[in-house]
Amino acid sequence: MKTASILLGIIAIVFVGIQLFSLKSQKNIETYSYVVNKKYDQFEIRSYKATLFTSVKLSTKKYKEASSKGFSILAGYIFGNNNRNEKIAMTSPVSMSLKDSTTMMFMVPKKYKKETLPQPNLSNIKFKEEPAKTVAAINFSGWANDKKIKKYKQKLKDALEKEGILYKNRFQFLGYNAPYEVFNRKNEIIVELE
Repeated sequence: MKTASILLGIIAIVFVGIQLFSLKSQKNIETYSYVVNKKYDQFEIRSYKATLFTSVKLSTKKYKEASSKGFSILAGYIFGNNNRNEKIAMTSPVSMSLKDSTTMMFMVPKKYKKETLPQPNLSNIKFKEEPAKTVAAINFSGWANDKKIKKYKQKLKDALEKEGILYKNRFQFLGYNAPYEVFNRKNEIIVELE
């Protein structure tokens, strides 16, 4: 009984340590910055500048499968699976298109240009310039899954239609947390506006 209590205590301390470390490290991560143009009850309108991303197209639209496979491929590239074995800083959020297939994207840190990035060792990793855009964004907390993504995508559509705001059929899921982070999880659905 005493051994079990000690073991549980150690596990709890390690867990809390990991969560505190992840909260601290989140503050140092470069993010896909935006300006809030207008806030509504359920969503907000934002403007993003043109930004460079690394991307990989996946044949599935199932969140769990796409996020696991896509993250593994892109994380491999930024952790050194490139022609210079160069590590590139992680950025936030991770972006996933919500179409019949999924494209996962990691923002490239601003210190890089397309010409100065190391070349991926995998041919399915592409560099993609996202143009400047205006979007509507709705957020939700907790762990993302297909059901939640579908629910909040529909909530965003309904809210936009109620306000008479026109949008393109270009929805994306944005995930802001590492897989091991438990607290303060932040997710968003965004859609480009007409």
